[in-house]
Formats: sequence, C-alpha cells, structure tokens
Amino acid sequence: MKIAILSRNPKLYSTRRLEEAARNRGHEVIIIDALHCSMNLGAKQPIIYYHGQQLSDIDAVIPRIGASIPFYGTAVVRQFEMMGVYCLNESIGITRARDKLRSLQLLSRRGVGMPITVCAHTPDAVSGLIDMVGGPPLVIKLLEGTQGLGVVLADTRQAAESVIDAFFGLKANILVQEYIKESKGADIRCFVIGNKVVASMRRQAKEGEFRSNLHRGGLATTVRITPEERATAVRAAKIIGLNVAGVDLLRSARGPLVMEVNASPGLEGIENCSQKDVANLIIAHIEQHVGQHRDSKHKG
Repeated sequence: MKIAILSRNPKLYSTRRLEEAARNRGHEVIIIDALHCSMNLGAKQPIIYYHGQQLSDIDAVIPRIGASIPFYGTAVVRQFEMMGVYCLNESIGITRARDKLRSLQLLSRRGVGMPITVCAHTPDAVSGLIDMVGGPPLVIKLLEGTQGLGVVLADTRQAAESVIDAFFGLKANILVQEYIKESKGADIRCFVIGNKVVASMRRQAKEGEFRSNLHRGGLATTVRITPEERATAVRAAKIIGLNVAGVDLLRSARGPLVMEVNASPGLEGIENCSQKDVANLIIAHIEQHVGQHRDSKHKG
C-alpha cells in the first residue's frame, strides 16, 4: 500500500513516527507538503500534482494539517477524497475541528458536556457575557488560537472586561468560558482511533500557569480514565467526524467536560507518556479500513 502523509515538515516527531510505522509494516510512504500541490478541477477526473508530477497511485492519506494552512490543506484533502482515496480524517471533520465555535455548537447540540461557553460580536455585550458564565474567574479564548496561545484567565470582573474590550478592539473573535475550579489547572488528553481511546495522559499546568498545554510547559503523567470519560471522548470525535482525534477533557463535579477536539493531535507527548506505539495503531487502522473504502466505492 502507498500512503501519503500530508505534512509541511518531514522532521516533525509525529511525521517521522508515522513514516517509520508505515514502513515497518511494509508500506511505501511519501511525505507531501500540501502547499506544493496543485489541483486540476476541470478535468474529467480530479487530479493532484505534486511538484509537477501527477499523483495517481495513492491508497491512503494521513492529513497533518496545521493551523498555518487550514484552507488550502483541507482543499487538498478534499481533492484526494474526490479521487476516491481513503483519507484517515476527511476534510469536513478537519474543518469542523479547526473552527472552535462550530465544533462546540455541534457538541452542544448533541448534549455533550462542556464548560458554559458564550460568544458575542460587539463590546456592549461584555457585562452579559461575564454574567452568563457565572462571573469571574473565567477564561477568554481567541477562536484562532492554538497550543494555548490566545487563552487568558481573568480573576476579577475588571480584568475580564479589560481583556474582552482589548480583544474586541483588535477585531478578534473570542469565546468566554466558565473556569472549572475543581480541575485545578489539569486536563486529560484522550487519543481516539476509530471507536477506542488507545492512550491518554493527564496534563498539569506548571506553577503560576493555568494552561496545561505541553507547549506551555505543562507536565504529562499517566492517568486511568473512567468509562464515562472514555465514552465521552469517542462520542466527541464521532460528532466532529474524525477517525483519529485528540480530545481534551476536564474533570468536573458534573462529569467530564470537553474542551477541544483536535484533528491533528501530536504523537510525541502521548507516546512518551503512555509508552504506547500510537503511530503503529494508526497505520493498523488504515490497513483495516482501506479495503472497506475500496469495496464501498465499487458498490457505489
């Protein structure tokens, strides 16, 4: 089988591990920078070119679409879908996950637990936003932020109003969320493949910080998750439309709360913490589903 990994940087840990796992299982691997792909939309059959060469023999695609190229990256994934290639995560799921507001709306509609979250577009709504989430402390998030960037904890009403006003002044799109005190600056990353959580880790914010992201200095430790947390993570990934996802949960007095569903979860932290070969499990999932995908195409 020939597997294409869409990644802008072949040296990244996740890209290297996926390539290694695929080759160890006997597959041919090509790493493709989506920005160097061109697409022929007017042909009788959809075509993708990479550095001028037509790609016509790809069996499966692993999209690693980062925040820097969400629009064009997902367009390339969509072109592969039109060509009938099995994509580990499809473009619609990637697009939903990238849009934090849309993903939370989808989860809310299906009754998935999450922190009280509100948004508005005009500064005159500031006071109402703060009241809706139960007052300070509260969390203010940039919709376009990643890896903990653009996330602020406001301890007082005055601080919250100042931060929200500042973001509105910059024409930024924001969410305001209740602060879950009992989580104590920790969250749980559940790595979902198909219908299973294959690995999990607890991420604890460093002292003086409330963001638990490993990129912000958070500490990862092993954790045993509950059946409810496991079911919540799998359900959240399915609602967004992802076969592989990193689902971030908070433990609260009212049960697990979903913070975010990530369509391109990194492998380094979860593999090092859990000591599980997650990359190998991803390739095994692809092997299992490529055949089913081909059969469904032929039936169609």
